[in-house]
Amino acid sequence: MRMSAKAEYAVRAMVQLATVEAGVLVKTDDLAKAQGIPPQFLVDILSDLRTDRLVRSHRGRDGGYELARPADDISIADVLRCIDGPLASVRDIGLGDLPYAGPTAALTDVWRALRASMRSVLEQTSLADVASGGLPQHVRTMADDYRDQEEARGHSMN
Repeated sequence: MRMSAKAEYAVRAMVQLATVEAGVLVKTDDLAKAQGIPPQFLVDILSDLRTDRLVRSHRGRDGGYELARPADDISIADVLRCIDGPLASVRDIGLGDLPYAGPTAALTDVWRALRASMRSVLEQTSLADVASGGLPQHVRTMADDYRDQEEARGHSMN
C-alpha cells in the first residue's frame, strides 16, 4: 500500500482535531502549524473532508473546523477513502474480475487477504484510538510483531 502525502496529512489533521474538546473550532493555520502541513494543501484537504462530512466548517472571525461526529466514530479508513478512494485496488479492477489464470489464479486470494488485513487495521482503528494512544489490541500486536521483525533483521523493513 502506498499512501499519498495528501492522505497522510489528512489523517494527521483529523487526529489533531480529535484532541480538541467538542465544540471548539480550530483555525486552518493553527491546524497546519500543529502538524507541519502546508496551509494551502490543508485547505484542499479540509474541503474534501467537509464534502465527505467528516469535518464541519464555520465561517467568520471565530470560525474554524471541527470533527463532524465523535472521534471514536471516524475510522482511519474513513479518512483514507475520502482522500485516496478504495484502500486496496489492483488497477481499479474488481477482485472478481481480474484476468488471472493458471499459476496466477491464486493471486486474487492474495489481494483479498491483503485488503482484509488492511481493513482489520484501518476500519477498526478510530481517530480517538490514535489520539489517545490506545490502539486496538490486534493493531498493537501486529505493530509489535513488525517491530520485532525489524530488530531481528537489524534494519528497517520496507
